[in-house]
Amino acid sequence: MPSAEERLTTLLSRWRDGDQLAGQEVVQTVYDELRRIAGNLLRKERLDHTLQPTALVHEMYLRFFESQPVDWQNRAHFFAVAAQQLRRILVNHARDRVAAKRGGGALRLTLTSLDSLAGPREQDVLELNEALERLETFDSRAARVIELRFFGGMTEPEMAESLGISIATVKRDWVFARAFLISQLNPDG
Repeated sequence: MPSAEERLTTLLSRWRDGDQLAGQEVVQTVYDELRRIAGNLLRKERLDHTLQPTALVHEMYLRFFESQPVDWQNRAHFFAVAAQQLRRILVNHARDRVAAKRGGGALRLTLTSLDSLAGPREQDVLELNEALERLETFDSRAARVIELRFFGGMTEPEMAESLGISIATVKRDWVFARAFLISQLNPDG
């Protein structure tokens, strides 16, 4: 009997080949895990945010089903793409709120996972996205490590598998990327 990971990889392969029923089965298979990731991500936001974990996951799936088929490789690849989508949804949501309120009420995220030295800090999700975009110009892999960990909730071994690198390299990229983001988000020290 195939493992849960092998079963998911098979479903992803079928979905990639156009089997929409397999895509729906993927949704059922990983829904609880994605909802947990979305819940953890939204807990880092301000208390008055308007997105809920269920809505965030549903929006992500709408994007998956409305877009061109993805060349799914395996479970790690699926969650890496999911992390990218979660980031895009949060950034778009923040941009919409800023546009609607002319700069007020932007989503804010607590970046405790980036800087536990000074306690929790809040940063605008748009500021985080801009800092990640700057990081991508210097080191795109390090930016992916942040995206996978922060937006995808991946562990170091999962990130290593997804990126095709060693765990030691993930750790080095994390240290560099975290320091870079902290300097970008808190230029006064």
